[in-house]
Amino acid sequence: MKASRILLFSVIGLILLAGAFSGGLIVGWVLPGNPWATTTQVSEKPVTGETPVQEGEATATPANTETLFSPFWEAWDLVHNYYIDQPVDDKKLMQGAIRGMMEGLGDEHSSYMTPEEYQTASEDLAGKEYSGIGAWVDTTQDYVTIMSTMPGSPAEAADLRTGDQVIAIDGKDQTGIPGDVALKSILGEEGTVVKLTIYRKATDETFDVVITRAKITVPSASAKMLDNGIAYVVVYQFGDKTTAELRDGLKSVMAEKPVGMILDLRGNTGGYLNTAVEVVSEFIKVSQVAIIEEYGDGTRQELKTNAGGLATDIPLVVLVNGGTASAAEITAGAIQDYGRGKIVGTITYGKGTVQNWIPLQNDQGAIRVTIARWLTPKGNQINKVGIQPDYVVELTEDDVANNRDPQLDKAVELLLQGQ
Repeated sequence: MKASRILLFSVIGLILLAGAFSGGLIVGWVLPGNPWATTTQVSEKPVTGETPVQEGEATATPANTETLFSPFWEAWDLVHNYYIDQPVDDKKLMQGAIRGMMEGLGDEHSSYMTPEEYQTASEDLAGKEYSGIGAWVDTTQDYVTIMSTMPGSPAEAADLRTGDQVIAIDGKDQTGIPGDVALKSILGEEGTVVKLTIYRKATDETFDVVITRAKITVPSASAKMLDNGIAYVVVYQFGDKTTAELRDGLKSVMAEKPVGMILDLRGNTGGYLNTAVEVVSEFIKVSQVAIIEEYGDGTRQELKTNAGGLATDIPLVVLVNGGTASAAEITAGAIQDYGRGKIVGTITYGKGTVQNWIPLQNDQGAIRVTIARWLTPKGNQINKVGIQPDYVVELTEDDVANNRDPQLDKAVELLLQGQ
């Protein structure tokens, strides 16, 4: 494939907020997932790999490059000559220029990461510990927006919910503040406190929550048996340890001979493309196309599942919601296209583009560049469309407040009815 390790992170975050990660980074980009919430050779480094332009190479440059960049250098000189607080920080100016260039693409998923942000993003999918509030967030909106919370996290204890917007941090208005910058204010050392002012659109209310940051281990997958003989499997993210943890969980519950299985992808904001293919492989019997990558020149590449899945015959229902994105949508889309299982919940996020994270030389950070779109096995577009459930079931504020889960109930009903 064109990228040995591709991250399907939405810059919906993908920063883990204190314990969460970004679409992923731990604090920030993506706050850890909510319980509702082949194979390709890959490099050891999570965000590198073969790129459309090899490191050190340059794309064709216009003949009038000098003229094109003259306004930039003029502005550079003016800042150095006239800005009130001298000397200016040339490194920050350089980083700002790169950030502006990426914004000029008009693509919310292509961006620049500072060396610190890149380091965090490179580590968050490895299942390590972080200090923060434990939530996945979207940093591309007007305000940092909660996608889902991690099980047992401070964010979950504070009752933060999908769609909550962080409009102020420690009393400071976040209007106009870039999401990645705001995330830095949410991160912090274990035991320290942060006050978040939340706007909850669903109820049109604004309120404060005071959260004590904690050490949070980013989960990948878990599995257990429900009382009715149904196996309940949750995939929280698509990271380094997801496949191994998922297979361990599947072996455990399959030994109990369940009558059906629920795969919960709610609040799962994505992760590695190759991990998505491996997860799909656990539920598809024969090697088939898991996803189609479509590149800018119109060419397509098919990525196929692997043989040897552990849950290829058992009746299956997949749970999704608006926080289900990227690699999680790949999984749900493949299962739906092949008629392998029913999809229950609400329409998914609609993150259907592929990003490659390319490190800049001399440890100067990295750029995240959209290199392809992906389609389901039947060629259906997901970007800005999402996966439409076979059974649309809402989860209301009242349901959450009263500890009800009608989406899970519907999944159980379908399995017990043999549908």
